[in-house]
Amino acid sequence: MSKRKAPQNENPNTGIVDFLTELANYEKNVTRAMHKYNAYRKAASTVAKHPTALKSGAEAKKLDGVGVQIAKKIDEFLATGKLQKLEKIRGDDTSTAINLLTRVTGIGPAAARKFVEDGIMTIDDLKKNEDKLNHHQKIGLRYFEDFEKRIPRAEMTQLEEKIKSEINSMDPEYTATICGSYRRGAASSGDIDILLTHPTFTEKDVKKPELLKYVVTQLEECGLVTDQLSMGDTKFMGVCRLEKEDDDEPDFLFRRIDIRLIPCDQYHCGTLYFTGSDMFNKNMRGKALEEGYTLNEYCIKPLGSTGVPGEPLPVSSEEDVFDYIGMDYKKPSERNM
Repeated sequence: MSKRKAPQNENPNTGIVDFLTELANYEKNVTRAMHKYNAYRKAASTVAKHPTALKSGAEAKKLDGVGVQIAKKIDEFLATGKLQKLEKIRGDDTSTAINLLTRVTGIGPAAARKFVEDGIMTIDDLKKNEDKLNHHQKIGLRYFEDFEKRIPRAEMTQLEEKIKSEINSMDPEYTATICGSYRRGAASSGDIDILLTHPTFTEKDVKKPELLKYVVTQLEECGLVTDQLSMGDTKFMGVCRLEKEDDDEPDFLFRRIDIRLIPCDQYHCGTLYFTGSDMFNKNMRGKALEEGYTLNEYCIKPLGSTGVPGEPLPVSSEEDVFDYIGMDYKKPSERNM
């Protein structure tokens, strides 16, 4: 859910990953060419995992997701230390402003373009025109600097302990899992993504919004949740902050938190999906189709001879999904693709 670029710690190809990520963001936010965005993002992910420094585009082209055009850009970058296309993009005030404004949570590409058309080009411009922002955007602007910073794993662990302790004190039958890159073992995260369920909530139930509201109210009362961005029947979006227990602790920043309530019989497919990574999920869905199944964040279903999905299969763990499609189980830490 984060709009920030993931850090590339000790990566021998940091420069390449950075320019591919910047191009991906440009295609998503400015040109809205999502196929190019996905291509650059996939290439950046692949290069980020390459253990040694790439010496040429030809070498990079051997990697999954790096095609002819991206290989040419890598050659240009390795030869000159820059990319002509990026230099042109950076020199365009409109593109630069749209990319900047979309980093504010609540501002998508369309809203950013409208702001730019109205002469709002910078974060300071937004602060001078808060009357034009909706509630979500105002919160995003208020905590912009904090939201730009990564959350260290140690802080994520403290948040996890606090959240689970509070939920358990309310009702020990709740199950909550922090998903995303944190569950995959990342050293830092962009935000806190929580999947929540309760044994009284199943797929057959139409809605049980009180289960989510009860948890959010408790987290507000204990001081962890500080602001609400939106509250629906199954998803809460907001802001949280750890309270200092003593003066020796560093100041904690305000962080983005999302809590999603899902039926208990969809929970394991949900944790699998929301743990990611995106590329790992895509590969799993492809493998499922090859084996005659359709897989999403809710369930896994067999495909009949006509290609029409059948009833959802019983899933009591993530391992069950891997077993159905004949794939070796991968721990969350092994899903960083």
